[in-house]
Amino acid sequence: MTEAYDAEVMSRSQIKKTGEGGRIGAERKKTAPEKRRMKAVGGGKMAPAKDYKPRKDIGTQRQASTRVQQPEQERGSARERQLAAAKEERRKAAQARIAAKKAGQKPEASKTTSKAAEKTATQLLAKKKAAAKPAEAKPRRKWEHEGGGGMTRQERDKARNKEKTAAAQKTKKSSGEILSQMRKEYESGGGKWSNAVAVRMRAKAKAAAKASGN
Repeated sequence: MTEAYDAEVMSRSQIKKTGEGGRIGAERKKTAPEKRRMKAVGGGKMAPAKDYKPRKDIGTQRQASTRVQQPEQERGSARERQLAAAKEERRKAAQARIAAKKAGQKPEASKTTSKAAEKTATQLLAKKKAAAKPAEAKPRRKWEHEGGGGMTRQERDKARNKEKTAAAQKTKKSSGEILSQMRKEYESGGGKWSNAVAVRMRAKAKAAAKASGN
């Protein structure tokens, strides 16, 4: 004997079917054709990225108090205290004015010195500096093969090192070029070029070329 439920009742029911692996709700994992995250697998080919690992807290209901900031004071207490203090201050000022009027005196006005007034005016008239505009972030380079398709980490490293080597080759000088420059500088300084000087300078030129990676 099997139990049958009305479809309308089932649609209104709040009871949810337990998902796979003890989940509270149904599993919403996308199938391979639905996945949009792609990963380079080498040779300009792309494949769907791997699935995320299942969470350790599957099947447990998280309380709102553990993930939402709870109020530390009574709701509205700080604002109510501020309003009450402002109201009391206004009440005292009104009572002082009434008492002064009954005694036939003029209510005391707040005394402002010329120095204080000048300082306030300076602050009001001061030109406010515009907020400095933050520098725009450099766009991240997208490494791709010539025929299209992303690169793996090893392929990116190889392409990056190739570019660095090509850039270094442009600024690199051979030992002959360095020796020629050293001779010009030596002779322009009043020195006389000789075999002994040439041997010494040639050794320095070779060392300089070796240090530059040539």
